[in-house]
Parts: sequence; structure tokens; C-alpha cells
Amino acid sequence: MDSLKFLVKENRVKVYSFVIMPNHIHLIWQMQPGHKRENVQRDFLKFTSQKIKYDLIEKNNELLQQFKVNAKDRQYQFWERNPLSTDLYNHKTFLQKLEYIHNNPVQERWNLADSIEAYKYSSARFYETGVDEWGFLTHYAD
Repeated sequence: MDSLKFLVKENRVKVYSFVIMPNHIHLIWQMQPGHKRENVQRDFLKFTSQKIKYDLIEKNNELLQQFKVNAKDRQYQFWERNPLSTDLYNHKTFLQKLEYIHNNPVQERWNLADSIEAYKYSSARFYETGVDEWGFLTHYAD
């Protein structure tokens, strides 16, 4: 959350939608003028990796060891090397992805909440209530 807040505050992205799942994240974000997707994505992944690493060092060193890799440029790997990034070219595709993201926690496979609004780490409640509890979301209609 801190990384997304930072990126929005620094006017690098607009965040329209997100869901944080146990082993992955979905985002709909828009790069702002003067910022390249690969740079913003790199900074987001690097910052969050560091936060995860230090949290695990402090709270669960055994779990941290599961992320250990044999690489020259890093000791641990938390994110896939080439995360999937897809451009959303039209409104219909945007709405499909928005719905998919918000429904992800309630899918049978995950069953993390009884309703999309009930899942804490999602923008679904923002779209239902209009209240941005996170302080960094932009409604797609704005």
C-alpha cells in the first residue's frame, strides 16, 4: 500500500483498481506523462520486495528461506522475473478486467470473502461506496 501511495503522490501513476491476493497482485494503473511503465513497475517491485524481505527477517525467517535463489544480482526472489502486463485498449476490456480483479477473492478457488466488498485488500469497496479508504484510488469515470 505504501508503494502505491508513493507512486500516486509522486504523480507517476493513477491507480484505478487493485486486489492483493495471497500469492499475487492485480493492478489497473495508468502511467502518467514522463514515466515509463518498465521504470514504475521496477520501482514498485523493488520497494515491495524489500518490505517483504525485512518483514520476513523480523517475523518469519524460516519462510524467508523459501524465497532464497542462486542469482548474482539478488539473494531472494519474491516476484516473477517478467510479470504479466497487459494494455487495456478499450472501455469494454477495462470493465472486464475490473470485474475480474474484484471477483478474484470470492472465486471458489480462493474463497477469501463472502462478497467482493468484504475483502479488505481490494478496490471493490471503493467502487461500491465511493469512499477511498486507501487514499490513492481514482475512479475510472473521473
